Amino acid sequence: MAISISVVVLLLILAVVFVRNGGLKPSHALVCVLLGFFLAGTSLAPTVKDGLVTTSNLVSSLHP
Repeated sequence: MAISISVVVLLLILAVVFVRNGGLKPSHALVCVLLGFFLAGTSLAPTVKDGLVTTSNLVSSLHP
């Protein structure tokens, strides 16, 4: 749960930065949001979640 909230906050911050810099238009951001909502309702959602969890576990286990 905490990982998914962190990812959502990070993606929200990136979207705001892109919109402010002109690299991402509001219509493009809306399409990305809708894609996320529709993707979450498919059978691919658990696979995407597992991939994100595995990646976050790998990154958190790295020590500089």
